[in-house]
Amino acid sequence: MRIRGDADITIRRDEHGIRHVTATNERDLYRGLGFCHARDRGLQMLLTRVIARGRAAEILADTDDMLRIDRFFRRLGLADDALAEATRIDARTRGLVDAYCAGVDAAFRRRAPWELRLLGYRPESWTPADSVLCARVAGYVALAQTQGDVERLLVEMVQAGVPRPHLDALFPRLLDGLDATLLRRVTLGERIVPAALRWSPLVTRAVASNNWAIAGSKTASGRPILANDPHLEINRLPSVWYEIVLRLGERYCIGATMPGLPGLAIGRTNDLAWGATYTFMDAIDSWIEDCRDGAFRRDVEGHSEWHPFHARRETIRRKKSPPLELTFHENDHGVLDGDPHVSGLYLATRWATAKGTGARSLAAMTQMFHAPDVATGMDLLGRIETAWNWVCADRHGAIGYQMSGCMPRRAPGNRGFVPLPGWEPTNDWRGEVPAAELPRTVNPAGGFIVTANDDLNHLGIAKPINMPMGAYRAERIAAQLAARDDWTVESVHALQHDVYSIQAERFLVVLLPLLPDTPAARILREWDCRYDLDSTAASLFERFYRELIADVFGSVCGPDVMRFVLEDTNTITDFYANFDDVLLDPESVWYGGNGRDETWRRVAERTIVAPLRPWGEVRRVPVHHLLYGGRLPGWLGFDRGPISLPGGRATVHQGQIYRTGGRETTFAPSFRLITDFAENVAHTCLAGGPSDRRFSRWYASGLRQWLARRLKRVTP
Repeated sequence: MRIRGDADITIRRDEHGIRHVTATNERDLYRGLGFCHARDRGLQMLLTRVIARGRAAEILADTDDMLRIDRFFRRLGLADDALAEATRIDARTRGLVDAYCAGVDAAFRRRAPWELRLLGYRPESWTPADSVLCARVAGYVALAQTQGDVERLLVEMVQAGVPRPHLDALFPRLLDGLDATLLRRVTLGERIVPAALRWSPLVTRAVASNNWAIAGSKTASGRPILANDPHLEINRLPSVWYEIVLRLGERYCIGATMPGLPGLAIGRTNDLAWGATYTFMDAIDSWIEDCRDGAFRRDVEGHSEWHPFHARRETIRRKKSPPLELTFHENDHGVLDGDPHVSGLYLATRWATAKGTGARSLAAMTQMFHAPDVATGMDLLGRIETAWNWVCADRHGAIGYQMSGCMPRRAPGNRGFVPLPGWEPTNDWRGEVPAAELPRTVNPAGGFIVTANDDLNHLGIAKPINMPMGAYRAERIAAQLAARDDWTVESVHALQHDVYSIQAERFLVVLLPLLPDTPAARILREWDCRYDLDSTAASLFERFYRELIADVFGSVCGPDVMRFVLEDTNTITDFYANFDDVLLDPESVWYGGNGRDETWRRVAERTIVAPLRPWGEVRRVPVHHLLYGGRLPGWLGFDRGPISLPGGRATVHQGQIYRTGGRETTFAPSFRLITDFAENVAHTCLAGGPSDRRFSRWYASGLRQWLARRLKRVTP
């Protein structure tokens, strides 16, 4: 296929369905990228824009669920200043982004998604502001948002009367400045418990990932190897990732993009490879605001002043019902969770990347195509305003790690986890922490770098991570990498599929001596701590683990609360390490007078019993179409599966299935990338296919290969 830009642009598919774009200038390269995104993933792009703009009830369906989603995104206000931010894009980047948008529009003029035409929607032109908006959504939903959720959970636990010693054990070293008496006076609006946003599959949830880089001193080829497997929701089609190969003269780029964003998120060029995991940076804070008559209090030099909130008015149009008028009250601390005309204390919450960001990120992403080495790549990736752990490797032999994200600079001693009085100016943010102070490292002595959503604060001047995921995956990967010096693409791929759980190993040390001599207990005693599909022991252990959390934390928070947290939120999914620290501590205050061993023995008696089911039967999930999932007859082929997921929350091959907001979702390796600088090849695997068109041969063409654990070779 050829399309016309400043010159001819050639687009072809390879045997895997991956588009290869060849151009004679960089603007045309991005024009071709935009064309491919819209042609193959137009539905995904447009739905993301509709949702992020808060127009689902207007365009998709006039239902209560869609209205709740609209209210959520209107409250966030991610689209508010996207137009203004687009005007701040520098001239070079703007030329490339404009070309990308022109490519998108050219594809939509030829053929817009029929699913949206059936709804009576004709897409407006794609603009740079839309790409800014897509970047913000990718950085917030289930990423930064999870930090806000757990901070709100803290407030709810305080208001529920959970004692301070219990909170200190669950959130160690994070509660300086906590005024429980003040927090109990705060009026909360939308609560995590018992009400939750009913998440739609239209927006991908992303949390966990692995990436690592191995120096040539530890590889069979003598050249660096980079590996990345981002863990996203894999029970929907299409995948969030879109693979592509870009070629400009002798320069190439192979990797994965996010439709709507002009640039490669992860991949490799002639010189450099890079991969990302989420970093759990705390870039969301809440402040307690004292409100009356539509104003908030500020104490200045011993005197109280009252300042009016900015009232942001939003209109949600609906397909069948009258428009809904909303008013959100904002100040420098973010959006207020309440009505300031009703006197009282409320929370105002702000995400550091919600406004005034995007231009810098787009500039950095587009420059990665030309980055010659790790040092340049780290500098560019550090400019990206959303929070990621970037691991790099280059053809010269260097490896490096750089965290990105807008980390707010807070007052000394303020970690940002506890809501503090908004009327005290000392609690305000004081600008942004520069990337040079964020965690980073180059060419470590051990010869490898690993990130797996774990605590990496020790690598930085600033300490941006308050609530990381557990270190089990990172520990397992690091131990395996340290154990040998002959790593290859094949052995790295095997490590990506590792399902051994250090978490289970540590729990079994305590649990096994407490078990009676029963058939079920003997299965656990003989378990190798691997979450293979045929393992009944994995199912038994998970049954015990889940009930242990419900028992221990439910005894203090209330059983209904903990059942909700377990069954309808991702709190345990993300922050299980904090709960594990409590559960493994024999002296934990959470056990009360019962003691750890007695509690574990009691829970084991009712859980380590028949019936016994293999892990593969327990972990089955259908793969749904992002718009029509579950609504159409199976024979039409929009939905696939169900599929079984090996692995668990703490294994390298993560395979989590859980419910949130009333919907079943997953975390698993949605895409795999391995590249050895001994060859100009990327080895990849995608949980899906290149196209979101159900009747395309490329709709789910990679799913069988993904399930079979096979990589494909992608050449420039």
